[in-house]
Amino acid sequence: MTVEYAEAEPKRAEVDAMQGATLLEFGSPWCGHCRRAQPLIAEALASHPDVRHIKVADASGKRLGRSFKVKLWPTLVFLKDGKESAKLVRPASAGEVEQALSQID
Repeated sequence: MTVEYAEAEPKRAEVDAMQGATLLEFGSPWCGHCRRAQPLIAEALASHPDVRHIKVADASGKRLGRSFKVKLWPTLVFLKDGKESAKLVRPASAGEVEQALSQID
């Protein structure tokens, strides 16, 4: 599991070209909802070691988050070969995350 949010976001074309299973996590290190979700995300990812996890520090004006219509944090976007399969906003349980991961892994 990736721990730190990346300040430099990948370009949308790079994300769309990614092969395999990817979890994009949009949020911020100071966001309480994001911090609360970290153990849930970690628990779910533990059984999916092949899923690429990218944490993106989001903010207004950041293009990647807007391209995925991110409005609240954390927003988890689940991708299979660069195509969105599922999206979770402020997940409440590891089971929710696990179910979405099972769709892409």
